[in-house]
Amino acid sequence: MKLIRAISFSLMGVIILLLIAGSIVEQFYGTAIAIKYVYTAPYTIALWALATIGGITLLVKTELKQWATILLHFSFVVILAGSLLTHLFGIQGAVELKLNKPTNTFTEKTNDYDERSFPFTLELKDFQVIYYDGTTTARDYCSTIQAGDKSGIVSMNNIFRYKGYRFYQSGFSEDMSGSVLLVSYDPYGIAVTYCGYALLLLSMVIFFMQSHTHFRQLLKKIKVRNGVATLVLLLLLVTNLNATPSTIPRQQAEQFGNLCVFYNDRLQPMSCLMTDFTEKIYGKTKYQGLTAEQVYMGWLLSPYSWLDEPMFKLKTNDKKLLRLNSRYATYNQLFEAKQKKMPLSKYAEEKMALVGMLLSGELTKIYPYRQATNEPASNHIVWYSQGSNLPLGMADDEWFFIKKSMDYVGQLAFEKDYARMDTVIAKLNKNQQNIAGDMLPSGKHFRAEQIFRRISYSKPLAMMAVTIGIILFIVYILLLSKSKTMPKWLYLSSYTLMLLTELFLTIMLSMRWYISGHIPMSNGHETMQTLAFIAFLLALVYPLLARLSNNHTKRSYSEIVFSWLIGGFALLVSMMSASNPQITPLMPVLQSPLLSIHVAVIMLSYALLFFIMLNSLVALIQQAIWHFSGKENKHATEASYAVSQILLYPAVFLLAIGIFIGAVWANISWGSYWQWDPKETWALITMLVYAGAIHTRSIKFLQNPTAFHLYCVLAFLFVLFTYFGVNFILGGMHSYA
Repeated sequence: MKLIRAISFSLMGVIILLLIAGSIVEQFYGTAIAIKYVYTAPYTIALWALATIGGITLLVKTELKQWATILLHFSFVVILAGSLLTHLFGIQGAVELKLNKPTNTFTEKTNDYDERSFPFTLELKDFQVIYYDGTTTARDYCSTIQAGDKSGIVSMNNIFRYKGYRFYQSGFSEDMSGSVLLVSYDPYGIAVTYCGYALLLLSMVIFFMQSHTHFRQLLKKIKVRNGVATLVLLLLLVTNLNATPSTIPRQQAEQFGNLCVFYNDRLQPMSCLMTDFTEKIYGKTKYQGLTAEQVYMGWLLSPYSWLDEPMFKLKTNDKKLLRLNSRYATYNQLFEAKQKKMPLSKYAEEKMALVGMLLSGELTKIYPYRQATNEPASNHIVWYSQGSNLPLGMADDEWFFIKKSMDYVGQLAFEKDYARMDTVIAKLNKNQQNIAGDMLPSGKHFRAEQIFRRISYSKPLAMMAVTIGIILFIVYILLLSKSKTMPKWLYLSSYTLMLLTELFLTIMLSMRWYISGHIPMSNGHETMQTLAFIAFLLALVYPLLARLSNNHTKRSYSEIVFSWLIGGFALLVSMMSASNPQITPLMPVLQSPLLSIHVAVIMLSYALLFFIMLNSLVALIQQAIWHFSGKENKHATEASYAVSQILLYPAVFLLAIGIFIGAVWANISWGSYWQWDPKETWALITMLVYAGAIHTRSIKFLQNPTAFHLYCVLAFLFVLFTYFGVNFILGGMHSYA
């Protein structure tokens, strides 16, 4: 048995190393090479098979009475069997259809991209791009197709099935004359794999209900030693003295901010664009007592007076190029710049590009234009700026209004005739209402977004949470070294402040949800804020759960310390890319409820794994203090060891569930539940690494608390790389997450 156990776990270690090697090969040589020579190579399949056989042998000989454990491991066998069937008999490909041109061939997705035939003809009858109201941003693609004797519609996350073939909407031809569909034929693998997913979920539920599992034994042990309550938690503007630069009064600037603008592929208050502009070039939303709206209008109407402002350091060439990028540049100036090939300073490139877009008139898209077409109204409203190339068929009065109205505003600003400026702003607003009134955001939606964008909360909230977390952590370690607990007044103060922070974060996430129209889990900023929300929530519900457990043992209040740290660092990460990144429409492929469930489950798993890492880190520090002081608390050692083990079960189970929910979403969205994308691969690696920590009774060195805690601390590096390293180093389809 010892030999079989050693071989089985050694094989899993080799598989993990192979998966890591595959991600490296993919980075340098491409996905196709990595799949062919690493992920699905015969030796890799053989290793999976041998590890499976070894695991089944161990299971039968040691866990006959644990039906939940047997079913849990058997579900992975079924999932692997389904994957093998997909690999052997499945077909993946793509077909480009042209309107009313039948075909019976498609391109198979192999290393050589072979052409294969359908046992029927396939014809595109109609194709439409459905846009977000009042914009040219695609919300969905819809193809009406005829396959043999059956017709139907294919759209994003809506599959068309015929004779074992499944068709998924992928995109469309550049000239809009056709549609691109993904093709999948998998007669056996999907059914078997989905059965494995169902067995996995069922076995996990039974596992927590069964009374003789290792998990339940640990619960009983920790209840005696240190209290059940600890475990239940885990289950779950200075201004300067310079002269104010030229701009318009605050009242008129705010009126401009109340206009609607097409920005970031959607309609939103112009004040949001103004806030983003000011924050990107200055780092703050105000400048020398001027609001973001005043800063934006100052640059727009009087750019030369702002070129020497100390908002950022400019070199001589930078200033010249900004003047040349403005709509006031003459042909001779542009020709001279082209001849001299004037370079832009590297440090100023991004900020200057933004200012250049503003000065050229390209950024302020506030003019809606209704094109003559037979399509639905929402599909032919196009938004232009003063610097846009306008269509030839546009009426003269519309052309003149777009090209000259802002110049007139500039003249009125120079003359300080703000009464007439109010009239022009009113005409701009009326023009938007007349042409695109039914597509503009509602008054409540508009106001909510303005309020949300004015609250630049990410940075101060993150700094506050991290500071509190670090201070409490230091206090916690010092108290541990003296075998003392946190004073109740400190705990109550920390708890109250966390409650207020959670309420504020709930309000801001709710507003973001309301404004965007989708659950705030679509990018790294949002998922990290959700992780902070979960971490705080776990600590806040702890007292209630502790009371329900009827536990009156001495508490260490570690949950409040760890939750401040987890939430603080999550918020800190959320603000790294931007203090409050722009809200954008979801890509069509992301419009699935499974995505939100997938992200939420994964984030909850990461929160628990973070907690385990902190618990293990504290245990290691505690052991080091005891080693030098010569005083050891065996009860505390056993308790921290049991806490991390208990948390591992829900953490790993949630990670597995999250991965497989993501696989189902991928299968619905683009026809393949596993693409060996770097994020998928590293999520699997992380799950396998932490699965090893669960098997403490089989892996002897993990029975040592010190070795176990060290393993948990190092294992968290895989979580960090899965979330951050993949995004910034390996890339892939999930790099947006």
